[in-house]
Amino acid sequence: MRRSVLVFALALLPAATLPAQESHDHGTPEHLGTVHFGASCAPAVDADIDRAVALLHSFAYDAADAAFAEVATRDPGCAIARWGRAMSRYHPLWEAPSSTTMAEGAALLDEAAGLGTGSARDRALIDALAAYYTGPEATPAARAMRWSDAMAAVAREFPDDEEVATFHALSLLATASPADRTYARQQQAADILEPIWRRQPDHPGMPHYLIHAYDSAALAQRGVPAARAYARIAPSAPHALHMPSHIFTRLGLWDDSIAANLASRDAAKAQGDVGEQVHAMDYLTYAYLQRGRVEDAAREVAALRALTGVAGDKFKTGYAGNAMPVRLAIETRDWSGAANLTPLPGSTPQVAALAWWARALGKLRATVPADADDDIRELQAAHDALQADGNTYWAAQAGVLLKSAEAWRHAAAGEHDAAIAALTSAADEEDALEKLPVTPGPIVPAREQLGDLLLSYERPREAVQAFDAALALAPGRAGALRGKAEAERRLSMQP
Repeated sequence: MRRSVLVFALALLPAATLPAQESHDHGTPEHLGTVHFGASCAPAVDADIDRAVALLHSFAYDAADAAFAEVATRDPGCAIARWGRAMSRYHPLWEAPSSTTMAEGAALLDEAAGLGTGSARDRALIDALAAYYTGPEATPAARAMRWSDAMAAVAREFPDDEEVATFHALSLLATASPADRTYARQQQAADILEPIWRRQPDHPGMPHYLIHAYDSAALAQRGVPAARAYARIAPSAPHALHMPSHIFTRLGLWDDSIAANLASRDAAKAQGDVGEQVHAMDYLTYAYLQRGRVEDAAREVAALRALTGVAGDKFKTGYAGNAMPVRLAIETRDWSGAANLTPLPGSTPQVAALAWWARALGKLRATVPADADDDIRELQAAHDALQADGNTYWAAQAGVLLKSAEAWRHAAAGEHDAAIAALTSAADEEDALEKLPVTPGPIVPAREQLGDLLLSYERPREAVQAFDAALALAPGRAGALRGKAEAERRLSMQP
C-alpha cells in the first residue's frame, strides 16, 4: 500500500502494537493483523489460511476468496478452504447474496462436505454455514438467523475456540434487529469479543466487530478504543482504515472521520476496490458537510461522477452513488440542484428513493414551490415495491422519506398542522430504527427537518426541543446546531 496511507494509520492510532503479518507476494509489506485459525489442513498452508481469514475479518471478500482458492489449489483436500470461499460470498453486514452467488456458495460447501476431511471443528463450521446456503427457502434474514443459531451450537461445542467465538459474534451482529433499542445482540457480541481482544490485541476481527457492535448513539463511546486501534492493526485493508469513522460519525468527531476516510478512499483506489472507495467517499462527503467544507464535499461528488464502475444495482455503490449528490444538494439547501437529481441507472428501490425524495424537497422548498407529485409518486412506488418484496427495514426507511416529502408538500400548500403531523410521524418512525452499517445516517434526520419546519412557523421553543432530540441521536450535525442557535436567538428576543 502507499506509504502515505500507512503513515496516516500509524499516526492516528497510537495505542496498539504494529502487527507482524507480512506480504503474501513478498513485495511491499502487508499488514492485516494476526490471526491463528488452526485449520486441519496441510501445515504448509497454515499461514495462507491465517492470511485468508484475516482478509475475511476485514471484509476484503474478493481478496479472501482468491486467497482461499490458492489454498485449495495447494492442498486439494483442505475442506476449510471451500468454507472460506463460501464465507467470502456471504457478506453478513452488507447486502444478501444474489441467487447466482447463493448457488456458488452451496456448491462450495457441498464440495467441502464431500471431501470428508478436516477436524470435527472444521466440519462443524462448514455445516453451520450450510444452514445459511441450503435448507428450506427463506428470507435472507431467516437464513442469517439459521447461521447464527448454528454458530451458537458450534460455540457451545468448542467453547475454547476463539475463532469460532469470533464468527459467532459476527453472526449475532448480522441478526441484530434495527428496532431493538436494547441492543441485546450487539451487547452479547461485545461480551464475547472484548475478552478475546485482551488476549489477542492484534486480531483484526475484534476491533472491527466491536465497532459494529457499538455503532449506535447509545453505545458509541464504548467503541472509541476499537476505533483508535483497528486501522493500526490492519492498515493494508481499506475497510479497516474506514471503519473507525463509524464511531467518529456517531460522536461528531468530524476531523477524525475525514482523516480516516481520506486514507480509506486512497487505499481502495490504489487497490482497485471501487465499492470501498465510494463507501469512504460517502462518509467523507458527510463529514466535510458537517465541518462546513462545502467545496471539498463538492469535489468528492465531482470525483464520484467521473468514476466508472459505480453500479446502481449493487447496494454498496448504489447507496453511495445516489446519496452523495443528494447530501450535497440538501445539506447546502441547493433546492434547484436537488430538484434535478435522478437515480443512478439500475438503482434498487431503497437507494432510488433518496433521489426521488431529494427531487421532491428541491421543488417544494424552493422560494416559489413547484409541483412534486410525480416525484412523490415515484417515492410511493419505491416504498410499495420494498414492502411487497418483504424488505421491511428499507420499506420503513422509504416510508420515512415519503412522509417527509408529504410534510413539505403540506407546508408548501400552507397546511401547517398537517405538515407538522406528517413530519412528527416520520421522525418518530425514523428514531425507532437503527441505521445499517453501509450508511453514516439519514441525509437530514426527520427530527432535524421538524425543527426547521417549526422554526419557519415561528415556534422557536418547540424547534429547540426538536433540534435537541435530533442532536441526541446525531451529535455535532451542523444543520441542527445552526437551527438550535437560531431558535434560541429568537427565543431570547421574545418578551
